[in-house]
Formats: sequence, structure tokens, C-alpha cells
Amino acid sequence: MNVLFHTNIPSPYRVDFFNELGKKCQLTVTFEGATATDRNRDWKGDTAKNYEAIYLKGKRMTNDSFFCPGIIGVLKKRWDKIIIGVYSTPTAMFAIEYMRLKKRQFYIEADGGIIQQDNFFKYRIKKHFISAASGWLSSGKRTTDYLVHYGADKNKCRLYPFTSLKKSDLAYAAQMRNGDKKFYKDAIGLKEEKMILTVGRFSYDNGYGKGYDVVMRAAQKVSGKVGIYIVGDEPTGEFLEWKKKKELENVHFIGFKTKDALKNYYAAADLFVLMTRFDIWGLVINEAMSFGLPIITTEKCVAGLELVKENVNGHIIPVDDDKTLTKKVMCIINNEEKLKNFGEKSYEFIQRYSIENMAEEHINIFKQKSSES
Repeated sequence: MNVLFHTNIPSPYRVDFFNELGKKCQLTVTFEGATATDRNRDWKGDTAKNYEAIYLKGKRMTNDSFFCPGIIGVLKKRWDKIIIGVYSTPTAMFAIEYMRLKKRQFYIEADGGIIQQDNFFKYRIKKHFISAASGWLSSGKRTTDYLVHYGADKNKCRLYPFTSLKKSDLAYAAQMRNGDKKFYKDAIGLKEEKMILTVGRFSYDNGYGKGYDVVMRAAQKVSGKVGIYIVGDEPTGEFLEWKKKKELENVHFIGFKTKDALKNYYAAADLFVLMTRFDIWGLVINEAMSFGLPIITTEKCVAGLELVKENVNGHIIPVDDDKTLTKKVMCIINNEEKLKNFGEKSYEFIQRYSIENMAEEHINIFKQKSSES
């Protein structure tokens, strides 16, 4: 099977997925660019081992999108399957419009999606491009609802488990989870009795995108025996001043950590929090669950909506609600039975979310579609 997959940049989890998918088909991937300008230089994918990578030439339009007219030359070749993985870039829209005019069949793949209150023109533009596909690949029910809202045929939407974790990552996380948590707490220099972990970039809306202001307000009410560790890029001066002014000695800004270094923080943590204001997925939820952590996140995090079951492995709470965050944190962190039971459910729920299963499900979908043709 000769498959073309188009995306914007070679993010680490995507490269892992392409290498796995390339074991099961003859895969070519077109990239619009090599890097995003808003990411740490260490955040990059490994090399293409099992697929052919084509880096298109074009003009950078935003942090991670480009206009590359050369995509048309690639599309003119013969492909059994074509997947547009990031459909909102100028290159992807150009490709979609070309395939619409040529009546070419293709999939649109969405790793997540949250329905917005768009104005008329924005809605029509989204619907024009999303509805042009002949099939849609969706990461879950919420994403399917999003695609259908913008013109997809629900009967032609197929689900796959979206993740950044290989089976080996899940196995290694299980090994660390079953180890001595105190060892990992000591390894990262934890000073407090319990640890809350949150992971994300301050560069996303100056810390407000990941809801770090909500976390800081909650930190003012949480016991000093509970450490709050924020792992991401460098905090802004505003948040550093906030910590100093409020004397929040239990709040720790860790800075960027590679995937391997971050594992020690997941293994040391007791609870994971992501107070994001908008995440079309949120892969850190997958990662935290693989270490058996209870999860608190917001109604604007699609990974949370798909993977967190209320009062089973965590809580979904409103954006901006530091009072509810504080209440839920203290309810879990001070209850050893909840920590254990919620954590075990997180670990159980995430086991099918591996890169290998993600690739296998794609192939099953492609074969199913072929048999229907």
C-alpha cells in the first residue's frame, strides 16, 4: 500500500508514529518545515528510518506553518491513500483545494478538536476545507463531534488511539511506577511530603495558556507540605515576581526537560494537574497516566475529556476555577486510598494508547476503506 501523509513539522511523537506506520506500508511523509520557532531546540523528532521524508520548500507563515506550493507536484503522483494531518496550514488548504478540484479521495486526520463559537465566515471556511475529505480519522468522540460540526460525515469518521508513547515507554513507566517513589523524590530534590506536577510551555500565552495563573492562586491555599512543580520553558518575570511576593516556597519552576529527564518527575509525582485554557489534545495527560497518576484537568483539554473519568481516575473542572482546583487537589492528595485507586485506573485506561496500536489502527482503517471501495 502506497501512502502519502502530509504534516507541518517533524515533532518527536509524529516521527515515532511514522516510523512505526512505515513498517506496515510504503510510506512517504511531506513536511512543510523542519522546526517550529516557539519550541525548545531539543524538542525535535528522530530520523526517518522506515519512511521517505520530503521537506518541501516554502515560506514560513507562523511558528509552525508554511506555504509550500511544491505539494502539488507530490500530489500528482499515484497514491493509494492520502492523509492530510494538519489541515489548517496554508499548504494543507492549498492541497485540499487541489484535491477537491481534481476529485481526489483523501483523509483528514485530527488529533483533537474543540468546537468554537466562530463567526459566520470562519465557520464557513473551516467547513469548506474539512467537509472536502472523503474520510476522517479522529482521536475520539469529542474530536468526531468537532469534525461533524464542520461538515464531516459521522459514518465515515474512524477512531484511532492518539499518543506519544511506544509500548516500550509504557513498560518503562510501569517499571518506574512499581519502584520506590521516595527514590525518585530524592533524585529530583523534592523537599515536601507530596508532589503535584504540571507540564507545559510558559511561551503558550505567557503562562496563561496552560493556566499557570490558576495554579499559582491555588498554591496560595495549598499546604506548604505539598510541592507544586511546574516543568516547561522559562517562567516569565511576572510569575517569578508572583512567587516572590506571595512567598510561595513550595512552588518550583523547573524549566525545560527532555523526555527522558521528565520521567523522573512523573515517577516522583503524586498527582498531575493541567489547568489549560485550550488544548486540542494534551499529550502530557497520556504521559502522566502511564505513570499511574490521578489527573485534574479542564473542560478545554480533549485528552482529559477522552481519558479522565470523573471521580474514577481524576476530575474535569472549569477553566479559571482555582477554588475547585484547590478543593479537588486537597481531596485527592490527602487521601491515600484515592491516590492509589485513581492512579491504578489511569494506568489501566492508558495501556491501549501506544504508537504501535495507533499505527495498527491506521492500517486497519485503510484496509477497511479499500474493501468498501
